[in-house]
Amino acid sequence: MGKVCVFFGTGYEEIEALAVVDLLRRAGIDTEMVSITGEDMVESSHGVTVKMDRLLEEVDFGGVDMIVLPGGMPGTKNLEACEPLMEQVDAFYKAGKYIGAICAAPSILGHRGMLKGRKACSFPSFESHLEGAEVVKEPAQIAGNIITGRGMGCAVDFGLAIVEKLQGKGQAAALAERVVYGHYK
Repeated sequence: MGKVCVFFGTGYEEIEALAVVDLLRRAGIDTEMVSITGEDMVESSHGVTVKMDRLLEEVDFGGVDMIVLPGGMPGTKNLEACEPLMEQVDAFYKAGKYIGAICAAPSILGHRGMLKGRKACSFPSFESHLEGAEVVKEPAQIAGNIITGRGMGCAVDFGLAIVEKLQGKGQAAALAERVVYGHYK
């Protein structure tokens, strides 16, 4: 497994972003926090500022295996408005590479037609944006190369679903046990 990039726009939901980064790094997956703002410090929707590993313009997407989009407001809107990032999301989708989105962020994939015919989940008030998807109420949903999550309370499930997709169910279950998370299926 190569690299996962988690993208941060101003107003991201910190638990959805940082829980995923934490779990992936614990699993030994090369994971970078990437700012779309042009600044190396990005503020969350609740005023938590985190230093990023890299700026969007510094990412070599040829070496990236998965894009992860955390939710939050206005973070999700800021991600969707970032044309260079959306160009990469489209390229990853077209190439069958992995894309993950949680909470409000699956709406981005719905707006781009990427969820048609797939099971997907999101924050309840964004389910109408999952255009063409079979909406499910699972904490996290793996549908081929796309993984979606419902919201902040499901961030661990979402992170473990990514680990499962990249390293297998056994590795995800072992990680869930190591972090004393008893809800992983």
